[in-house]
Amino acid sequence: MINQNIIILGIESSCDDTSAAVLRDGVVLSNVIAGQKVHEAFGGVVPELASRAHQQNIIPVVDQALKQAGIEKKDLSAVAFTRGPGLLGSLLVGASFTKGFATALDIPMIEVNHLQAHVLAHFIKQDENDANQPQFPFLCLLVSGGNSQIILVRAWNQMEIIGQTIDDAAGEAFDKCAKVIGLPYPGGPVIDRLAQTGDPAIFRFNKPQIKGYDYSFSGLKTSFLYLLRDRLKEDPDFIEKNKADLCAGLQATIIEILMDKLRKASKDLNIKEIAVAGGVSANSGLRKAFEEHAQKYGWKIHIPPFAYTTDNAAMVAMCGHFKYLNQEFCPMDATPFSRTGV
Repeated sequence: MINQNIIILGIESSCDDTSAAVLRDGVVLSNVIAGQKVHEAFGGVVPELASRAHQQNIIPVVDQALKQAGIEKKDLSAVAFTRGPGLLGSLLVGASFTKGFATALDIPMIEVNHLQAHVLAHFIKQDENDANQPQFPFLCLLVSGGNSQIILVRAWNQMEIIGQTIDDAAGEAFDKCAKVIGLPYPGGPVIDRLAQTGDPAIFRFNKPQIKGYDYSFSGLKTSFLYLLRDRLKEDPDFIEKNKADLCAGLQATIIEILMDKLRKASKDLNIKEIAVAGGVSANSGLRKAFEEHAQKYGWKIHIPPFAYTTDNAAMVAMCGHFKYLNQEFCPMDATPFSRTGV
C-alpha cells in the first residue's frame, strides 16, 4: 500500500532556483529545478527579481514534480521546505506556499536548514538498492557561493562546523575573479571550463596562513587583482592572451587551499570517510583532487551527482525524510531566516 511509505514533497527556494522534489522512503522519484536567467545581466542575484520569479515558478514546478513522480497530492506524508539560510524574499515564497499546501492537505510541515540539506544530499537513493551512503562519523567539505565549511557529521542531526571561511567563500572568490576578467555570471563553471586548457603553474596566487581549519579567500582575490593590475600596465591585452592560464592558476590555488585544511582535519580526527557538497562540488578540478586524495590517503570519498550539487529540492526532501522519522514537525507560525550555521 502506498500510504505505508513515507512520501515527502520537498520545496527549495533559498536563492534563485525554484525546485520541487518527491522522495519515497529516501528514493528520489522526481527533482525539478527552474533556474532564473534574469540575473545574468546584473552579474549576480538580484533579491527582488529572484522572489518575483519564485512566485511565477513555484506552482508549475511543484505540479511537474508530482507528475514526474507519479504521485497524487493525497499520497504525500509531509511537505518539507527550506526555512533558511538564504534570501528572505525568496524563502518567504517557499514558506508561504508550503503553509497553504500543507494546510489544504492537512499534512505535517517540516522546516529544513539549507546547509544541513546539502550535507544530507549524500543519503538520497537513486533506487531501493542504492547503498552508497556515507558512514558516521564523516567529514563534509561544504563549498558554495556563500559557504566554505568543514563539517564533522556524527549523525544526520549532529553536525558541527569545525572550520569555515572568515571572509569570502570559495564560490564567491571564483565568481568575483571571473567578473574581473570579463567572464559571465556565474563565473565558477566558466573558469572550470577554461582551466582545463590552461597551465596552472604559470600564475600562482597567495595562499593564506590561517590557524586551525578555517579558510580565507580575500588575500587570494587581492593577489589576483594585483597581478592583473601590474600586467595590464605592460600589456593591455594581457587578460585575453592568458585567460586559460589565469583560470587554471586560480582554480588550482583555491582547490589547494580547500584540500590542505580538509586533509589536516582528516588526519587530526582520524576520519577517512570524506564527502563534498555544495555548488563548487561540481568543479572538475575539485572532484579530481578528491579522487587523488582517496588513492593517496585511503579516503572513502562521497561526491554527489551533479543534480545534487547546486540548490535542489531532493536534498530538502531527504532532510525532511529524516525529520519525519523523528516526528520533528514545524508550527504554522515559523518564519524564514537569512543567516545561520548548521
